[in-house]
Amino acid sequence: MCETSARMDGKVVIITGGSTGTGYEAAKVIAKKGARVIIASRNETKLIKARDRIEQITGNKNISYKLLDLASLNSVRSFAKDTLNLETRVDVLINNAGSIGLPDKLTADGLNLTMQVNYFGAFLLTYLLMPLLKSSAPSRIINSSASSMYIGHIDFDHWNDVGYYTSVEVLANSKLAVALFTAELDQRFKNSGVTANTVDPFLVQDTNVLNNLPSLVKNISQLFLDVVGQPKEDVGEQIAMLASDPVLETVSGKHFKFYQKWINHWLVSDRKLTKELWGQSKSAVNLSSDEDWETYYDN
Repeated sequence: MCETSARMDGKVVIITGGSTGTGYEAAKVIAKKGARVIIASRNETKLIKARDRIEQITGNKNISYKLLDLASLNSVRSFAKDTLNLETRVDVLINNAGSIGLPDKLTADGLNLTMQVNYFGAFLLTYLLMPLLKSSAPSRIINSSASSMYIGHIDFDHWNDVGYYTSVEVLANSKLAVALFTAELDQRFKNSGVTANTVDPFLVQDTNVLNNLPSLVKNISQLFLDVVGQPKEDVGEQIAMLASDPVLETVSGKHFKFYQKWINHWLVSDRKLTKELWGQSKSAVNLSSDEDWETYYDN
């Protein structure tokens, strides 16, 4: 266990998927460190319960929640607008939320559901909050990845197609997109005080990540996770370490797993690809001229 005793008093931390699982565990650890923690998910009942539990366990009363449905870009925009209006700073953005086994369909935004929940939603949220993250520097972006990224493939002509990929393939593609996006963040914001890294939680016991799978597959997968998976508390500690350890304040563009730097995807060094992904992603989420700070903001 590579825990850090570093405090986070005065820091503001956003954690998507913060009402359950690894996001909730990370929120607990970060709250104990004294930060203001904003947990986000689409289920208000779970959010209220999680907020109350975190306050009770940690004694930190500066915990709040905001509704966020990554399957709706309107929800992402509303979350970002609310944050920009109410918060004077964001020191850490943890894009922890994600899902597997989602239906193979398009969202109301015309994007593949798995790609939007696992990637496009996080891309848009990060993009919209980037000016505040930069003004809060030194600040950190932590994006949730997965080992499936190593078999991922990015084809911009088909990355939102329905019926084109298997559920495993589209999951892998979404996680590869996260890795490439993080690499481009690192390149674009070098020397700005904003860092961007990915974390792979590996396999995690006792979470709801399998809920969308068919019953038989879910039960078999759960047995496997119970044997080889990490406790969700350990993964929460890992995420909290990336958010708080002073040693990592200037570390960026890296991939972490099991508390240490891990082998990243080989395509993260392909700047032509990561730049194209950035542009294609902006187009996919239909950034308005008011939202596109790159047209007026010198990063």
